[in-house]
Amino acid sequence: MNTEEVNPHLTAKIVVSYVAHHRLGPDQLPDLITSIHRAIGQLGRPPEPDEVLIPAVSIRRSVRRDFVICLDCGYRGKTLTRHIASRHGLNGDEYRQRWGLRSSHLLTAPAYSEYRSSMAKARGFGRKPIAKVAPPSTPAASMPADRAENPKARRTRRPRPASKPNVASEVAAPTPARRRPSRARAASRSV
Repeated sequence: MNTEEVNPHLTAKIVVSYVAHHRLGPDQLPDLITSIHRAIGQLGRPPEPDEVLIPAVSIRRSVRRDFVICLDCGYRGKTLTRHIASRHGLNGDEYRQRWGLRSSHLLTAPAYSEYRSSMAKARGFGRKPIAKVAPPSTPAASMPADRAENPKARRTRRPRPASKPNVASEVAAPTPARRRPSRARAASRSV
């Protein structure tokens, strides 16, 4: 639909309906009329294609051993995550999606990643703490062998001696049972 063919009465009806429900200043009214008129004129047309992005360098050359290059502006750095967040307002996934990159595309220089990894390993990050050995003042002979090596090892129970087999000829005399005092008797004692 062409903007010359747009019925001005249709535009006026939409503007009147909008103004009835919204508060506008007199300086905002011409912009509203223009935008509505343009929107009606563009009905039925295919949407305009998005602008084609041209990278500052080729995608293949954006990752080097010692640095990475921003495809938006050509910035060179060891890492791009902070740069693209502050300068372009994007996170890593949005940046990769914008340029059609794989999810494995690096945003940090490989040499910098290796350096950080070696520094972390040198400081002991990522390792489990070493078990402490019992101090020499504790005699290891007094502890069982497994406890001397690992003080936190569980103690094992000693096996019980085998019970005597029941012999039918031996009948043990029953032990007299202790009688409990009655409740009334127990209450009188506590008073």
